Amino acid sequence: MQPCSTTGPVLTAWLSTLALLSTVLVTASVADESASQFIALHSENPHYFLWRSEPTILVTSGEHYGAVLNLDFDYVAYLDELQRRGLNHTRVFSGVYRENSGAFKITENTLAPLPNRHISPWARSTQPGNHAGGNRFDLTKWDAAYFERMKDFLTQAACRGIVVELTLFCPMYRDDMWDDCPMNAGNNVNNIGRCPRDEVYTLEHRDLLDAQLAVTRKIVSELRDFGNLYYEVCNEPYFGGVTMEWQHAIVDAIVETEKDFSQRHLISLNIANGRAKVESPHPAVSIFNFHYCVPPNTVAMNYGLNKVIGENETGFRGRDDVLYRTEAWDFLLAGGGLYNNLDYSFTASHPAGTLRDYESPGGGSVELRKQLGILKQSLDGFDFIHMQPDTMTVRRVSPELTTSVLSRQGQAYVIYMHVPLPNKPKRLKDHLREDVEATLTMDLPSGNYTVQWLNPVSGVVERTGHVQHNGGQLDLHSPRFSNDIAIQVGRQP
Repeated sequence: MQPCSTTGPVLTAWLSTLALLSTVLVTASVADESASQFIALHSENPHYFLWRSEPTILVTSGEHYGAVLNLDFDYVAYLDELQRRGLNHTRVFSGVYRENSGAFKITENTLAPLPNRHISPWARSTQPGNHAGGNRFDLTKWDAAYFERMKDFLTQAACRGIVVELTLFCPMYRDDMWDDCPMNAGNNVNNIGRCPRDEVYTLEHRDLLDAQLAVTRKIVSELRDFGNLYYEVCNEPYFGGVTMEWQHAIVDAIVETEKDFSQRHLISLNIANGRAKVESPHPAVSIFNFHYCVPPNTVAMNYGLNKVIGENETGFRGRDDVLYRTEAWDFLLAGGGLYNNLDYSFTASHPAGTLRDYESPGGGSVELRKQLGILKQSLDGFDFIHMQPDTMTVRRVSPELTTSVLSRQGQAYVIYMHVPLPNKPKRLKDHLREDVEATLTMDLPSGNYTVQWLNPVSGVVERTGHVQHNGGQLDLHSPRFSNDIAIQVGRQP
């Protein structure tokens, strides 16, 4: 095991000011120590998490979910890099699904292990003939080496302060993916999975469903003691014929398996690409995840659920860091509690995320991870449990900028402004701007305020000021910045 440290980059001036405000702003209670070892919804504000007695927002820029199932991936080097950048989350697929090297044109796809380098919860048999290489699987037997690897991965993650989203299933997007899947009858010795790919995650095939329920129960039983873990039922179930009845059957299996456990894990459903209104949610689901949330209006649409709204996959916008940095700030200041950038710079040959010349459908870089670490530490300095998304305090911005605000009215405001960006810009440079000077008009109650302007790329506080305000509208003038800037406005005790 590698040595662990939980110290991230320090935004000294920004955080020092927040510390002066803590007597006014911080009132969250400390939970029971044993219960806090398992990540949970925060009792005072369930739009966020509680973990290890601390209010928690999950922020990361993580690999393409193959860290465990791909035997060539060095997950210790990967987790070290997340910790080094002050990030606290990762997403991993269970191994019941895999991809091939041509899937989605992803360079060195970690979900596409080389022949005989795919490990699954199911043991290999002695019979050759698996379509993706190696022997066929036996869906009635378990691979002890898989569970050893998964448990070590979770242990290493916990040591580094990282929470793991374990995604149990994923639809087959194309026929060739179904051809490689252990649940396909051609790849197992049990004659299970004689159906088209769009019937895999339904209640139509009892033997296949029984195998899926059994592997769910096995995984949940084996991982019962890991508090840095929650389960997502299925990645992108809105593709490939996945039914909600099937998803609820998996949720019920998790709940039933854990009914006598002293601690239970949170459960997530992946709802939609972009946005959708969640209707009649399963009562055991605590996290509702979305992909590609630009703009992040799905948070407001589902805020009334009083559960965590997450964005656990990004991409298909280009490679530039500014796209995913602005997406992250906007989503979390809209009230989201989880942000996971899909980072294509992590591969088996570059487990520390140093690949530069990839041609994958998204972004990811050392620099972006640093920037997301700045975002996370900035939000950690606020009493976000007592803050809410705010569309009223900022009255106008000149020149026109996209603006997001999270506030505790009358006490503390975190504001983020950036040049307007389309979801998928054809020529990004046409939208970027250097040397911007902006006037931000806020409606604030009377009081003495500290105002700080943070560079979200470098983490440098560009300007600090103090304002004595009589109430009403207040104009704040920014320093010069390029593309985006963050502002902290805090009322002095």
